Amino acid sequence: MNGSVLDLLHQMAREKDLPVERLIEQFQKALAAGYKKHMATEQEVTVELDASSPRGFCIYVEKVAVQKVADPRREISLEEAREIDPEAELNDHMDVEETPEDFGRIAAQTVKQVMVQGVREVERELIYNEYIDRVGEILPAVVQRQEKGNVIVSMGKGEAILPRSEQMRGDGYRFGDRLEVLVLRVDETPRNPQIIVSRTHPNLLRRLFEREVPEIHDGVVEIVALAREAGVRSKVAVATRDPNVDPVGACVGHRGSRVQAVTQELADEKIDIIRYHEDPRLHIVEALSPAKIAKVLVSADKTAAVVVVPDDQQSLAIGRAGQNVRLAARLTGLKLDIRSETQMAEGGEGAAKPPVT
Repeated sequence: MNGSVLDLLHQMAREKDLPVERLIEQFQKALAAGYKKHMATEQEVTVELDASSPRGFCIYVEKVAVQKVADPRREISLEEAREIDPEAELNDHMDVEETPEDFGRIAAQTVKQVMVQGVREVERELIYNEYIDRVGEILPAVVQRQEKGNVIVSMGKGEAILPRSEQMRGDGYRFGDRLEVLVLRVDETPRNPQIIVSRTHPNLLRRLFEREVPEIHDGVVEIVALAREAGVRSKVAVATRDPNVDPVGACVGHRGSRVQAVTQELADEKIDIIRYHEDPRLHIVEALSPAKIAKVLVSADKTAAVVVVPDDQQSLAIGRAGQNVRLAARLTGLKLDIRSETQMAEGGEGAAKPPVT
């Protein structure tokens, strides 16, 4: 090594896109470890970069000032100590330069190993810090490959895992595909931080609307509740305190432009946008749209409701495989029992479906 060691560290920092200060720390740590191994000591060692030094660095060892030196590795005579610091006294601890002449040749391999490990630590730390603060956000990602059913995507500095359970029906996940993902969590592992992302989480839908609808981003329109069956259908209940703003129209956009931008990102997932009502009966009527509702009977504890519909609306209210009533139940937080007018007239026997959770 030589006086250009700092330049080399700056070059490495640029190439790896790492903070040069952290690389300098790791370099100092590596040199200290190399010195300790070379000298077979556990003494306190300090490394300073010094462009004026032939090697580009100096190694300092902590020693104690004594009258008569018994252990040269740990002690320094008071006379020598005062050559370094004229005010030195007996038993003072001081840093003494002890850079071995042959240090570069003997300890190079140790320094290299520690430096490689140190750079990896810095890279892991940077990735973890960058993404732990972004949990709950949506980020652009590019599909790289598939491993045991999981999809590996690249996101800036790191790779993320899209588990099978978080994959959305309708996505092909071909190499190079660009998509939006929600950062679920960041797990620390012995190798690299493991970033887990999702395409099915309801908050992915919420964040996309926040991005596409300025009124939501600004707080004028609020998404009060949403229920999602990823890649198939979702229901979103919205409200506003501004009487001059139509919350549903704001989310739909001119000629459906805003909601279409969301559905296109979600593989044409069908999205029903409804107006939220504090009255649970009105909320249920909206949630079960497009079916027409004749009557809603809410239980005293407001945890369930019987919904009466015209005979020709029962199938529509329930939906294919129960999807419409299932989403409506999640949206309202109530157990919903869909019954036709005929069933109610017959005393409720043969109700179409038991309460749905």
